[in-house]
Amino acid sequence: MRIFFTALANLLIFTALAALLIGTSLVTFAGNGPAKTHTIGKKAKPQNTEWDAYVAKYLEDAFKLNPDMALGAGNHAYDSVLVVPDISYRKNLDIFLAENRSRLASFAPIKLSATERIDRTILLKDLDQNEFNLKELKSWMWNPADYNVCGSFSEILANGRIAKKSRVQALVARMAKVPAYYSAAAININMPSAVHVKLAIAQNKGGMVVFDEIIDSLKATKPAPAQLAKATARATAAKASILKYIKYLEAIPADKTKDFRLDSALYYHKFDLYIQTGQTAGQVYKAALARKTLLHGKMYKLAAELAPKYLPETERTKIAADTLALIKAVIDKISQDHCKPEEFQDKIKAQIPELAAFVDKNNLLYQDPSKPLVVRKEPAYMAGVAGASISSPGPFEKEANTYYNVGSLAAMAPAEQESFLREYNTYTLQILNIHEAIPGHYTQLVYANRSPSLVKSIFGNGAMIEGWAVYAEQMMLENGYGNNSQELWLMYYKWNLRTVCNTILDYSIHVKNLQEQQALDLLLRQAFQTEAEAKGKWKRATLSSVQLCSYFSGFQGFLRLRQQYPALGVKAFNEKVLSYGSAPLAQIELAMKEGN
Repeated sequence: MRIFFTALANLLIFTALAALLIGTSLVTFAGNGPAKTHTIGKKAKPQNTEWDAYVAKYLEDAFKLNPDMALGAGNHAYDSVLVVPDISYRKNLDIFLAENRSRLASFAPIKLSATERIDRTILLKDLDQNEFNLKELKSWMWNPADYNVCGSFSEILANGRIAKKSRVQALVARMAKVPAYYSAAAININMPSAVHVKLAIAQNKGGMVVFDEIIDSLKATKPAPAQLAKATARATAAKASILKYIKYLEAIPADKTKDFRLDSALYYHKFDLYIQTGQTAGQVYKAALARKTLLHGKMYKLAAELAPKYLPETERTKIAADTLALIKAVIDKISQDHCKPEEFQDKIKAQIPELAAFVDKNNLLYQDPSKPLVVRKEPAYMAGVAGASISSPGPFEKEANTYYNVGSLAAMAPAEQESFLREYNTYTLQILNIHEAIPGHYTQLVYANRSPSLVKSIFGNGAMIEGWAVYAEQMMLENGYGNNSQELWLMYYKWNLRTVCNTILDYSIHVKNLQEQQALDLLLRQAFQTEAEAKGKWKRATLSSVQLCSYFSGFQGFLRLRQQYPALGVKAFNEKVLSYGSAPLAQIELAMKEGN
């Protein structure tokens, strides 16, 4: 999602499990050959000087409007700039949208190459998305979590590819606008969503530590006393402005807040703008309901075969007629096989090379061995919604590390830890790592950075990105990962059911007014999730809209696409679809049909 006035920290909100910034650990693996010998995503791009100049200007103007977008792309020319999200900014954004809509209309698709036509469509959609957010959704008025500078400050500070002195100087300059930024935020907020108020308070509180870290980093460069005094004053003012914003949010009375739900019209429009798989929200919802029924059937068959191994005969007899009860009973037993809380991150780290080796051995796709993956406990400013995520470098900084952010369990009570670990047991943890790392998000985003099209890399489509990761899970198991273990397949189906229920949950909340107890019934009884996972998903669903549909809608899109090319081997298909960067699936499908 590329919303120009949203901070980087809130574009990728994933988890509520960690509260402190702590160390990282490097994971390396053997790929299948030196990167320089591989050409995936490196096809020569036909020269179109006028189009290339336009794209460069579009990106430059977009980066000026949103320096955090530049940061996410790996462009550090704007690290010292913090844009104040006031009325002047929104006017400039409106001008940008109008000017570029007119300019794009001047490029006749027939005169563009295939890849340029896709890029043109992506940019038009980007304009549509931003206009929708600015004028229809208007989350800048009701979502106070849209305002958080801590994430971008932390990202810049942590960038080891830039000299510390340069980083700190840029951050000191950027700090000057923090008070104005939060003053504008407070003015913008009108009838906010209550759940987003809580999120904004928690994230801004958790991220404030970055300003102390900036001053500590500055001191390490041995600055002049006047420079240190100036920076310290700015850091103090920045923290004070955040505390003032937090107090402002804390003082908002309940009768001045609104429900977090979108109405049906807004939801359908947002779905069409962001998913882009060729199906409507209603079509995807119906497909998800059908998939849920299919998965229950597959799971019952496996559970019935596994039951004698895990359940005593008396229990089997008692629940034999209850399909969901039998599935749950077997899953509950298998889920007891999990690591200790303090081993969670180490288990993830150890599995990454194993996944890479399997991909190589089975020739599923090319992997670039020069791109390291760093497993780390998630930064404090990310605290909020889920348990694990990938932070990938942008195309301007493709040689930088990719981070696998892992939520810490340290702050959980023992019962919560046990519930969490049963959800991410020995089997589902493997599926999680396939999804997040290899050959899921990490692998796909490495490919995206190799694309000759900056547009496809920067304006990544969420349904394509998430859909690939879900498709990768099934693709790995179908090619023999796990030696066809019945336990692993059962847990995979449970995991895939979670993807399906993400869509059912999200659609039902915003279109059908689903309430919390109904949601928990869906997640606990029908999707066999633990209480911790179910409550966490409900919380996430209240803080977002449409994004939860990207997993299943993208997965379905990849399955449909795969069925259209049965003659392509697994490796050829995987590398073909990944060569388009993170373009929307509808555009990838069109390009492949045209033979491009």
